[in-house]
Amino acid sequence: MSAEVATFAATMKAATFRAVAPGAICALALVPAAALGAQETAVPGVSLGLLYRNIYVPPIAVKPFAVESPGEEALGREIEMIIAQDLDFSDRFLVRDSLPTEFSGQGVQYELWEQFEVDWLLAGSLAANPTGEGWVLTLEAHDIVYGSLQDRGTFPIPESGSASFRMAVHTASDAIVEWVTGEVGIAATRVVFAMRAFGEQRGKELYIVDSDGENLRRLTWDQSLVASPVWSPDGTRIAYSSWKAGSARLYERHLRTGADRALVPEGAGQQLTPTYHPDGGEVVFAVIGAEPRGLYSYDADRNCCLTHLGGGAYHDISPGYSPDGSEIVFMSNRLGVATPQVYVGKPVRGNVPELLSPYRYGDGGYFADPDWSPTSSRVAFSGGIAQRRQANRYHIFVADVERGDNWLVQLTQEGNNEDPSWAVDGRHIVFSGRRDYGSGVFVVDAITGRTRVLVANVEAADPDWSPILADGTTR
Repeated sequence: MSAEVATFAATMKAATFRAVAPGAICALALVPAAALGAQETAVPGVSLGLLYRNIYVPPIAVKPFAVESPGEEALGREIEMIIAQDLDFSDRFLVRDSLPTEFSGQGVQYELWEQFEVDWLLAGSLAANPTGEGWVLTLEAHDIVYGSLQDRGTFPIPESGSASFRMAVHTASDAIVEWVTGEVGIAATRVVFAMRAFGEQRGKELYIVDSDGENLRRLTWDQSLVASPVWSPDGTRIAYSSWKAGSARLYERHLRTGADRALVPEGAGQQLTPTYHPDGGEVVFAVIGAEPRGLYSYDADRNCCLTHLGGGAYHDISPGYSPDGSEIVFMSNRLGVATPQVYVGKPVRGNVPELLSPYRYGDGGYFADPDWSPTSSRVAFSGGIAQRRQANRYHIFVADVERGDNWLVQLTQEGNNEDPSWAVDGRHIVFSGRRDYGSGVFVVDAITGRTRVLVANVEAADPDWSPILADGTTR
């Protein structure tokens, strides 16, 4: 990493907590009532939003899948377990287990399942694909409350040893979520992040993992430092910064071929924190170490048209587009190097951005790594607050562009948490975190606050959540 990049990041974080006054900000999460009394809730200038809420989670049972012939039971059970876990991780169902043996017979007896206190039943069968390649999975979602078949579908499943086997099953899981809730699922997605390669003492490489924490694998062998990977909207490419040529340049990895290419011409300063326009053709990124610094756009499809969007005297970094591409959110030191904040503005030169993160003169604070929800006006970012906690501890916050800076929600409550990225459902957020028991990549449900470990015991950074992936092909 260049001296200027390292100094910029380190100086802002190190200086933050010297300026933050206790009691500056407090946001509520879903915690026991007794604990709420111990938190400060009156914060001048900030009205607190409660994002976590009690919602009804319908119970669902997964009926043992029928198989066409003996010897396929193990495969059927494996697919069952993957789907049941996917439904659990969707946070939209309470998945029942330990089904009574009499429930495993043929047919669906709605009265019997109603006694088991489930609202939904998933039934399935597995048969050989007539093409001779793999299997055909047939799934049925039954509404037990109304005693009716909600939906039915068939899904091609490759052999269990295939690289795309689990992704094909995840696709079936997402269909169930859509049948029952009308919402998009997140099982057929992946997360890319940077971390130190196993067995290596320096640098970082890109790794990728399925949404359920399976199939962790390495993407790059740069033997250098990589940072800030981001998915293209179609899920076929990943843009990232790498120092493999000596200074930070933007590269694009094509996942189906494994080929890399430099995105932006050499000499345009240190190229950092890329993001794709929602149409996938343009990349916006930050430049430091060259003048004018700030945010730039580049037409990745045509390999041309480097345009300075703004910044100049400031360090504007970590841009992210709104769902319609009309605005960007970014981090800037416009209020001082010790108090970086999150701003929203039009991605055009001369635009005056608006402050999104909470700021009161004299209170300081550190807010960074913004990411715009793909489904709403909400923006997630990490923040540092010196309120009843150790210095240099950061949490994940959510603000709302439409509501302005008077609405803020804190999603994490322990450890250090940074680099949030929304899932395609606009509900789940992946982030890098450190706990007393270790570091890793975590996922939090922004509705209920439920948190799970995606990848444990790794020093990870900059996770980014993919769109829905059409297949499992990744090289």
